[in-house]
Amino acid sequence: MNQSVPAEQPYGKPTADARLLNRELSQIAFNRRVLAQAEDPSIPLLERLRYLCIVSSNLDEFFEVRIASLMARNRHQTGSKYTGFKKDLEGMSPECHALVKRQYAVLNETILPALADEGVLLLRHHERSDAQRAWVKDYFEREVRPLLTPIVLDPSHPFPQIVNKSLNFVVELAGKDAFGRSSSIAVMKAPRVLPRIIRLPDEISDGKIVLCLLSSIIHAHIADIFPGREVMAYSQFRVTRDSDLWVDEEEVKNLRQALKGELQTRQFGFGVRLEVAKNCPEHLAQLLLTQFNIEPDFLYPVDGPVNLVRLNELIDYVAKPPLRFDPFIQKYALQIQEHDIFDLIAQKDILLHHPFESFQPVVDFMYTAAYDPHVVAIKQTIYRTGMNSELMEALIAAAKNGKEVTVIVELMARFDEEANINWADRLEQVGAQVLYGVVGLKTHAKMALVIRREEKQLRFYAHLGTGNYHPTTTKFYTDFGLLTANYELAREVNEVFINLTSLTKPKKLNHLWIAPFDLQKELVKAIKNEANIASAGGSGKIIAKMNGLLDESVIEALYEASQAGVKIDLIVRGACALRPGVAGLSENIRVISIVGRFLEHSRIFYFQNQEKHEVYLASADWMNRNLFRRIEIVFPVLDKDLKKRVMQEGLMPYLKDNQFAWELNADGQYHRKQPRSNQNGYSAQLELMHKVGG
Repeated sequence: MNQSVPAEQPYGKPTADARLLNRELSQIAFNRRVLAQAEDPSIPLLERLRYLCIVSSNLDEFFEVRIASLMARNRHQTGSKYTGFKKDLEGMSPECHALVKRQYAVLNETILPALADEGVLLLRHHERSDAQRAWVKDYFEREVRPLLTPIVLDPSHPFPQIVNKSLNFVVELAGKDAFGRSSSIAVMKAPRVLPRIIRLPDEISDGKIVLCLLSSIIHAHIADIFPGREVMAYSQFRVTRDSDLWVDEEEVKNLRQALKGELQTRQFGFGVRLEVAKNCPEHLAQLLLTQFNIEPDFLYPVDGPVNLVRLNELIDYVAKPPLRFDPFIQKYALQIQEHDIFDLIAQKDILLHHPFESFQPVVDFMYTAAYDPHVVAIKQTIYRTGMNSELMEALIAAAKNGKEVTVIVELMARFDEEANINWADRLEQVGAQVLYGVVGLKTHAKMALVIRREEKQLRFYAHLGTGNYHPTTTKFYTDFGLLTANYELAREVNEVFINLTSLTKPKKLNHLWIAPFDLQKELVKAIKNEANIASAGGSGKIIAKMNGLLDESVIEALYEASQAGVKIDLIVRGACALRPGVAGLSENIRVISIVGRFLEHSRIFYFQNQEKHEVYLASADWMNRNLFRRIEIVFPVLDKDLKKRVMQEGLMPYLKDNQFAWELNADGQYHRKQPRSNQNGYSAQLELMHKVGG
């Protein structure tokens, strides 16, 4: 297994173009680390397949959004999506092609053979027995052929609209059609309503789990679709389109209505990538490239299905526990069970560590507030919450029960726009006040506030978190949440809500750092404070955990702190433009990335500050977009015991990890950490599953 993967280009004083290229290359480097999980024999086989699917999903978004945004920028500036893109392309294209090639090699040379050894077979047409081929033909005639609409291209049948990332076929035909014409090219969409993986009956599977791809079934019977014509050549194909929504927020009068219109056209943005079968004839590939206005550098011939994400369906067919991670049951925070939740929060702040602890207490908190006669108002931000959400149902119930409900819904949360619009509609229908944040800034802060009348005065109860209010991601993203009735802290949360709804600049807050106003300034100030302490002969220490580190001002401050003697440990899961261990610049900085069973998502910032041990949790990464183009919140952990918990659970175990940690070197290479000869393997996530979880 390759234990070394490159990161992005070395950090210096990059131009705007170089910064963009660095960001894109760092995403590719992260996907290499994920792909390494698919090659790791210590990980259960089906989980390795899942990692392979995650890489494909990540790459889809990489092209749909990141590559598309570069092309859109060039098209806006030059009139062509490729003009001015060549230099960036020279840096990215070989990396992308190498990653995809490695993906399919892992699938074909490692995972599928290993699955076959376990009695799970994904068979191509020539590998099926006579009985299996007969069943597949019957399935094709019954379930597939009636849903196919092959279109032979001619002046009255132009090239059909092709939906983003859909499975399609291009076919070259010989001979004449029923009307004596010699039209030779046909295009056919695979029915989206059909599963992409089909299981064959047990009676013809010889005691094994036998599966086949829908694309393989169509390939095997493609001649039957065009009777009287000779099929000369064919290939499956998939086009990836620009999926970034754009509206002029300053021009539109109703952002929600404008987005609804954009959502209808998202599936048909300009083409950015074309995937075909590896044996696709060159002239058919060129025809498709021309049709979608895609240059050859963005053609990806693949040795297998054009959409590996669909292999997730295979995982669902296999009920073999040894091939999966051991089941994990989240712990329900014991101090909340069978108690009045408001009394508990009033007594002491409550810290929740997901996914090791259940998110249910937060749901209980909101449902209790919705029905509590003493609660007068609820305020909440929503970035991602999913199509089904108990939290949103609680807010709807609260509004129906006469509470003052204010919800700031971020309509521009990428790929969650439709769900958020639907929730906004439902909330407004029951009388809740729904706002869409601030024009030009995404509301990314995670906060909720309950205002309760107690003994003739108002009392504030707040929930602040590092992750989304999403029922699915709380089960496999690592995040922290804080439930607090601390008056000063909760009062400041209310001030932030007032500022967001009134569009006024917040006054100076004592506890919260808010982007885009003072978060970056306070962050750099805290880093420089450690540098000043170290320069004066004291001990400076910074430990921080985040998803990405790209902001130049923060990186410069970290370099200066390192040169002053501050010891800095950074746990950065994804993009990182800082270079640790560079002589005269960053000798005192270490950077690691954890890629394990759960997605590392929490943001934690620790500053020693002359033994005051300041601990902050945040919704924001150390990236320019988070610090200046989003509404973000950083909040302190004030309780001493909870500070220790955050350190002991959120930071220190990850610094010891030698199973799923990758260390970034000064040369821009990530190297997987390995236990020394006298060490045992140690996984932070596994430790937390036993220590914190159920």
